[in-house]
Formats: sequence, structure tokens, C-alpha cells
Amino acid sequence: MKRYLVGGAVRDALLGLQAREQDWVVVGASPEDMVAAGYRPVGKDFPVFLHPETKEEHALARTERKSGRGYHGFTFHTGPEVTLEEDLIRRDLTINAIARDDDGRLVDPYGGQRDLQARVLRHVSPAFAEDPLRVLRLARFAARFAPLGFSVAPETLALCRRLVNEGEIDHLVAERVWKETERALMQTLAPPLSESAAVTPAQASRPSVYFEILRACGALARLFPELEALFGVPQRADYHPEVDSGVHTLMCIDAAARLGFGLEVRVAALCHDYGKALTLPSRWPSHHGHDLAGLPLVERFCERLRVPKVCREVALIHTREHLLVHQVRQLRAKTLLELLERMKAFKDERQFALVCEACLCDARGRLGYEDCDYPQLDYLRAAAAEAAQLQARAVMAEGIVGAAIGPALAEMRTARLGEWLSRQRKTTSG
Repeated sequence: MKRYLVGGAVRDALLGLQAREQDWVVVGASPEDMVAAGYRPVGKDFPVFLHPETKEEHALARTERKSGRGYHGFTFHTGPEVTLEEDLIRRDLTINAIARDDDGRLVDPYGGQRDLQARVLRHVSPAFAEDPLRVLRLARFAARFAPLGFSVAPETLALCRRLVNEGEIDHLVAERVWKETERALMQTLAPPLSESAAVTPAQASRPSVYFEILRACGALARLFPELEALFGVPQRADYHPEVDSGVHTLMCIDAAARLGFGLEVRVAALCHDYGKALTLPSRWPSHHGHDLAGLPLVERFCERLRVPKVCREVALIHTREHLLVHQVRQLRAKTLLELLERMKAFKDERQFALVCEACLCDARGRLGYEDCDYPQLDYLRAAAAEAAQLQARAVMAEGIVGAAIGPALAEMRTARLGEWLSRQRKTTSG
């Protein structure tokens, strides 16, 4: 019985990165041997055991055979006769198929170290094409390691295209697609082992690459048709020097990552311009009304992929209001108050803040505007704070009760915002 450290821990150490977790494979043992050695069984699909002291997972070396469609369509075999090389060859990428024994010796039968040096993501064997989930994992790894200069091997991308063309990608369930997408949106490189090799947060945040790889192999159109439809749709170059709506969307996602915003904001950045794909070509590059037109598409996207409710709500508000937020300094008091109310400024301060952050990503997700000033946010926050000084009790103090409280409060807040706007204009003109 011998154990080996495998997968990401070995890979990241060779890249000079700190390992997030350690995975082990055990060769030459049966489940009974593991239990006798004090390991506790926890695996359901195949034998996995917890180390009696470290509690780290140790899996028995195994082989797998394709037995059906989709990523569930496999049968596994474990036994003392399964070799380390047989276990490693079932893995997805060569850089993930390197093992290290307890003495520090590396076992690398499929050229993982070579590909690490060449900064290439390459499949271990043709069996890569048997699991459609590996297309998403490949795209996620490409996004994660893009700051280090990694690219996908052409032959691996060709295998992904085959998976898509044969319909295997269509067998992925929504929950798995969303899980990989969420990880891609939020992942960053592990911290470097030494400070001299530090990678800045900006360099380590390229979730756009995930969608670029999916598009390159045809999977984007199958899994994210709303996003695929934006590519090739032009925008006004004076507002959007990058022109292409799909490119702009990916730049917004990267802006959200660069700014360190959370998942809700990154999903909103992904969804906010879906309506531009519905604009008739005769109206290009203008997209009047794309905000409202996009709402059903965002709903459909979030429902299909089982996107968390809070992400859906922020995405819908951002999609509906982002154009008005950009123009907020031109709004009259009544329209400004209505905007604040729709953004939940007085009912859900966190959601209001998330929508504001998403609008900033939209402004900075443009070529040449990656670090632009965006005074609209301070303006919005100040207006919200001004209006929030008036609460329902101020209306009730005047003897107004019941259903009349809401309209009366809105009238009072509108008047207060009108006075605030007058002071703002005087300050600006002065």
C-alpha cells in the first residue's frame, strides 16, 4: 500500500503557488486494507477514506469506463491491482496528472511538467472527450491560469468541439453548469509561495476567458445562448470603443473581478445587455429600449441555470435601470426618487449597493475606460441619503394614516430632493 499526492496540490507547487487543498490516491490497497489501517470510509460513488490523523481525503486508485451519456455515464473499478499510471490517465489535463510520493519524487507519465513549462492546457488521453463536464473545467482552468500565460492546446479544443457537435454537452444538468460557471466567475489564482512571485488581483481575475473558451468550441451557443447572441452586435463607437456587445459584456465581467466585487455583481455584469441581441440590424448601432427588452432574457437565463435568487434580483434591477443610472445627474426630483425606489435604496441597502457596483462595472467595461471616474455613484448615494432622512413617521406626525402615508411620503421626499438638486446646481455653477 502506497499513497501519492496528486492533482492541483502538485501542479500548484510546481507553479510556485500555495495549494488550496491536498488530494491523495492510494495504490495497492483494498477498502478492507484502508479500514484496517485506521482510515474512515466516506465515499459514495467510489471508495474514499479520511486519514485517521489529518482527515484529508484518500481515494483508492481506480479506472473508469464509459457506460452512458453525460458526465454520470461511467462505471468505476478499484482494486489493489490498479496502477498509479492507470489512475492518472483517467484525469482531464496533463498538468493535473502528476503525482508525488511521500519522499518527494514526482511521477509524471503523461508530460504534465513539460506542459506546465510550456503553459499549455492539454488533455491526457482521448478519454477526455467522454465527459462533457471537462469542457467547462477546461474553460475554468484557462480562465484561472490566463494571468500566467496558459493557452489551450489546439487538439484539446478540437476534442471539445467534438463533444459539442455530438450533443454530449447537452446532457449536462443545469446545476453542474451553474456550479462551474460560478467557480469561474469567482476564482483567482492561489497565493504565490514567495512574495517576489506575487500576482496582483487584477492579473489574477480573468473570468472572461472562461466564456471565450466555451465560445471557441461552440459550447457557449448551447449553454449560454443569450451571451452568444451578443457577439457581432455593434454599439455606438463614441460610447463603446470596443464596439462589439459581446466583447463589452466580457469586459464588464472582468471589471467586476478586477474591482473585487461579489458574485451578484458579476452575474449582473454578465446579464445586463442581453436585450441588445434583440435590436433589429436596421437600428444598429443604437439599442433604444434594450434595457426593458432584456428583462425576459435575464429571467429565462436565471431560471434555466438555477441562478441564486439574490443574483437574479440584482441582475434584473441592473438590467432595467443601468441606462437611467448613467444619466442620473440629468434627472428631475420625481424621476430620481422613482429610480431610487426601484433600486431598493430605502428597503434593501445592500441590494442598492450591489446595483450601484454593477453600474460601475458597466461604465468601466469599455475599451479605454477601464479606470474612468464614475461620479454617478456618489451622486446616487447622496440623493438616497437625503431622501432617507424623511421616514413614514414624519408623515404620520402630520396626521396622515393608512394608505395615504406612501403617497404623502413620496411627495415630501420629492420636495426635499428638489431642494437638494437646487443646491447641487448652485454648487456646480459656483
